[in-house]
Amino acid sequence: MTDRPPEPDASLLNDLVAANRVLYAKGIVDGLGHISVRHDKNPSMYLLAAERAPALVTKDDIAIYDLDSNALTLKERRGYIERYIHGEIYKARPDVMSVIHCHAPSLVTFCVCQVPLKPLYHMSGFLGHGVGRFEAREAFGMTDMLISSPDMGRELAKSLGGHAVVLMRGHGATMAGASIKHTVFRAIYAALNATMQMDAMRLGDVTYLSDEEAAKATATNDKVVDRSWALWKAEAAGEV
Repeated sequence: MTDRPPEPDASLLNDLVAANRVLYAKGIVDGLGHISVRHDKNPSMYLLAAERAPALVTKDDIAIYDLDSNALTLKERRGYIERYIHGEIYKARPDVMSVIHCHAPSLVTFCVCQVPLKPLYHMSGFLGHGVGRFEAREAFGMTDMLISSPDMGRELAKSLGGHAVVLMRGHGATMAGASIKHTVFRAIYAALNATMQMDAMRLGDVTYLSDEEAAKATATNDKVVDRSWALWKAEAAGEV
């Protein structure tokens, strides 16, 4: 593509910057990890910061990529090694508008054991149909665990399937959702659910949400996510 891609809406850029700060404030990412959003004016493009720690991302760091994860803007900046996570999920899932990749410790714990991550309260109902699992060894042998090529991104997208979350053995987790705020919600509550599930399992048998309860809870939460999103943004901005 030789023409400059269309400018995304300013509110989308602002939310993407805010999401980076929110994820850091909530302990989902540290110096590593990233969040993207599909371009609001061209679904064959997505927005992702050029390589920088999430808490430091500004609008000037946001690059536009095609779905092959080639930079269309900020070409002079180094991109995240694992940008293929984002492009390949957007290719495979037209319904997905935002993607997060993180190394939240509680989720990594579930990545390396066979205990299923299951919803134990209504806030994590999106886990009700299970989570995907990605094992790099199966297709790629011994690696550094990073999703550093389109082929690896495609395999990760297959493992995600129709789920909201995919756990990546020895690495981390990736979440997908219908908007930035929904994906941030899923990242935060997936990590919280993992912590709470480990605590509950130490006490004894756990009663999880049924599939029907999880579906109904998810439908309700998706309608009220704006309340939490507004609070999280204000917290990350130091306004409360």
